[in-house]
Amino acid sequence: MELILASQSPRRRQLLAGLGLTFTVDAADVDETPLPGEAPDALVCRLCRAKAQAVAVRYPAAVVLAADTLVALDGALLGKPVDAAEAVAMLRALRGRAHQVYTAVCVATNGALTARLSTSDVTMRPYSDAEIAAYVATGDPLDKAGAYAIQYPAFSPVASWDGCYAGIMGLPLRLVRALLAEVGVSAPGEPSTVCGGLNGGRCCATESP
Repeated sequence: MELILASQSPRRRQLLAGLGLTFTVDAADVDETPLPGEAPDALVCRLCRAKAQAVAVRYPAAVVLAADTLVALDGALLGKPVDAAEAVAMLRALRGRAHQVYTAVCVATNGALTARLSTSDVTMRPYSDAEIAAYVATGDPLDKAGAYAIQYPAFSPVASWDGCYAGIMGLPLRLVRALLAEVGVSAPGEPSTVCGGLNGGRCCATESP
């Protein structure tokens, strides 16, 4: 079956390719405005389903994989910054503190939608204002929820995390592999190999059942 990735994210393309899968990229354009009082986990699951459903209409015979990632600090959502100033503000708010990263994954096929959620706790290191300025100047934070990438080597903003490293990047590979297997798509690559290769060998797929 043809596999469609409903995302333009280069990080998600990299992670999915690491599982040894061949796929086509066709991103969805959906309204990401939160509903009044909507919790982060509910929002990220709703958006993930909406993206999968929007792309599945164009590929009725394919398997569509969608994902959405949100960062929450003390319950407040931190999406993609609109400009450099907002990126600086987000990184200052996160500095030295713990927050949550929610990534939902949804598979659509034959008119059915299945979604699952990955939640990780992330603690940032006490980086300086000068480090923030240098990182923001690269432009990297502007397309990322919370204005940072855990894997960015020059900034390296994260002190520690508990959860799924690949999920913090935007695509929890163990969930992806399991969801695809349920609809008959076999991923030859091992999540632990892909994820461990990105962070020095650590992977939740080998740390918990």
